[in-house]
Amino acid sequence: MPLPDHVTVSVPATTTNIGPGFDCLGAALSLRNHFTFTRLESSIEPVQILVSGLEAERVKTNETNLAYQAFSKLFHYLKQPPPLIRLDIRLGVPLARGLGSSATAIVGGLVGANVLAGSPLSEAELVAIAVEMEGHPDNVVPAMLGGCRLAATDLNGEWAIAPVTWHSDIVPVVAIPDFELSTAEARRVLPTEYSRADAVFNMGHLGLLLRGLETANPEWLRAALQDRIHQPYRRSLIPGYEQVEAAASSAGAYGLVISGAGPTLLALAHPDVAPIVTEAMKSAWEDQGFSVHAQALHLDPTGVSLHH
Repeated sequence: MPLPDHVTVSVPATTTNIGPGFDCLGAALSLRNHFTFTRLESSIEPVQILVSGLEAERVKTNETNLAYQAFSKLFHYLKQPPPLIRLDIRLGVPLARGLGSSATAIVGGLVGANVLAGSPLSEAELVAIAVEMEGHPDNVVPAMLGGCRLAATDLNGEWAIAPVTWHSDIVPVVAIPDFELSTAEARRVLPTEYSRADAVFNMGHLGLLLRGLETANPEWLRAALQDRIHQPYRRSLIPGYEQVEAAASSAGAYGLVISGAGPTLLALAHPDVAPIVTEAMKSAWEDQGFSVHAQALHLDPTGVSLHH
């Protein structure tokens, strides 16, 4: 069988943590980035990169591009030189906003490379390399597999990944402001140690969140979205957080959390009130002087998809 000479890899945005699920819980959302890899016969550069879509001018177009780094990493893993390629990137996921844009690049690069190499690696092997590149599983796992996923290590240090049932009466609403928050900065504000009380608080609330997502029980969801590991420390980095949270709550949302490392804020809402919650979050942030894009999304069930 000749190796494929091109493939388009489509990867969904993700929201992670979802309150108490810090670094282990994530869900794929209905926004996507597309990466098209085309093998070249000859080229002066190892890669030619063309980027279109949201904030395209901000994406690197040389060998330091994250999707290309992931692409190269997979070939090095296979002990093969990466082929000369053209990479066309079409962006639909905002950059550096807490919606997993870097995870889409890592997953897109690895999956694209695997296809061009003749698909030698399994999904589990690709997930393991993606987690190693990203540093934690919460974004790359749902980006690869779709749906809502909980990831934890097994006795051998391998990833055990459980699908989490997400009830159709729970709509994810995102409000994406026009300012950025780097993941590194969002990590810097976190303490290095936590009290036993905070650890127990988060364990209980994560368990309750999993049941809340499964049942859409409003009382459980309202209680479950509380967290003591990251949100109390990060909210100070997000101007307008309190106002947007209050607006979402008044509009009938189950609750509001920081999406990933922020600054995007995620509300969970019943379908009947999702449009009202969307508008309320947008207005509250605009009243603070920020321009913001807010929309009701849905869970992406498929994860990575390929178009040959």
